[in-house]
Amino acid sequence: MEKLKLIIYREFISKVRNKSFIVLTFLSPFLIIGMGTLIFYLTKVNEGHTKEIAIVDASSLFFKKEFSNTTTTKYIDLSDLGLEESKKQVEKNNYYGVLYIPSESVGIENMASAIEFYSKDSPNLLFIESLEKIIENKLKFHKLKLLGIEEKTIKEAYFKVDIKQSNFSGEQSSKLGNGLKIGMGMGAGYLVMMFIIIYGNSVMRSVIEEKTSRIIEVIISSVKPFQLLLGKIIGNASAGLLQFFIWGVLLFVFGSIVSVLFEVDLTATSSLADGKLLREASGKSQQVTEVLNEIIKLPILKMTVLFVFYFLGGFFLYSSIYAAIGAAVDSETDTQQFMLPVMVPLMLAVYIGFASVISDPHGPVAVVFSIIPLTSSIVMLMRIPFGVPWWELAVSMSLLLITFFLIVGFAAKIYRIGILMYGKKPTYKDLYKWLKY
Repeated sequence: MEKLKLIIYREFISKVRNKSFIVLTFLSPFLIIGMGTLIFYLTKVNEGHTKEIAIVDASSLFFKKEFSNTTTTKYIDLSDLGLEESKKQVEKNNYYGVLYIPSESVGIENMASAIEFYSKDSPNLLFIESLEKIIENKLKFHKLKLLGIEEKTIKEAYFKVDIKQSNFSGEQSSKLGNGLKIGMGMGAGYLVMMFIIIYGNSVMRSVIEEKTSRIIEVIISSVKPFQLLLGKIIGNASAGLLQFFIWGVLLFVFGSIVSVLFEVDLTATSSLADGKLLREASGKSQQVTEVLNEIIKLPILKMTVLFVFYFLGGFFLYSSIYAAIGAAVDSETDTQQFMLPVMVPLMLAVYIGFASVISDPHGPVAVVFSIIPLTSSIVMLMRIPFGVPWWELAVSMSLLLITFFLIVGFAAKIYRIGILMYGKKPTYKDLYKWLKY
């Protein structure tokens, strides 16, 4: 046991003293915030460019009212010039494009399919969709007017429906809350996948370095291969948890600063639930308060505990495979033939999680993949914010533990033989033979 502790300590210290670990641990949150701010700024800059659109409205139905100028779009009426002359003017003045609306003589039913947009380059998809929506609404109202129904009557018949959501115990939720659950679940699952890949590769490289430098021959003279394997996995997992803990502290500090700036009491739960604070807030402060309100409603403690469990379970499982691969080869280039079976379940878990959890977190696909051990450490984390029955958690956690012990047992057999094998590029057939020794 003492030897195992020494190995864990050595792996942990060698990892946390690494300059890249220190830099990434403290700078990553700020880099993420900076990248998000940069993307937001660049998006605004891109949207800030004013599009000048020429309108050739042969029907005289649209231009005066529907196409009004905005901060990003300017409409120019060239209906009197006709389509061909307008195209020349657009090219000459470098306008964004020209929208042609045919005469009503083609029939109101045929106008929608006869409208065209001409531009030098491919137009923005969202912009085209916005034009289509404007035209669809106008044609709809115009058709109803021809049928004797006034536009005012139609507008008075519109209702804005806001369905309030709550479970049978009376706990309320909202679209914003569901969005936060999706975001936090996806973030947790993706984070675990990235750490499994990064730290798993770290374990594999550590094994390869010790093997190629022949240090491993000295180490195993006093330490059992299984202890060395387990020590490497636990040491790297501890470094990963330390990194998560530091990020959690930084996130808490950042949240506290935001709450002070926007005068939000993070300890208040009942007043937030009944919306009192939201009614007192205004503008951006109200938006931030509403977001913090929904975050407080989340099962943060449960999510944190289960995050640690599934991170450790998934990391131990995959790191033992990474360590076995590292022991079986002589260089990193030789690992590529064995990486596909490792990467496929991880990528499948992420894509299945993104596809199934967003659409239905309690659907059969999401449930099955949150129980399968090779994918549960990612998919289950995506489902937890939505609430998972205790029996599903029990089955998923039990299977993950059982699979971990089985995989570690198989990996230890490969590790025990592979660390002393040199000069031969192993195949899957060789690995199978080693499992039987």
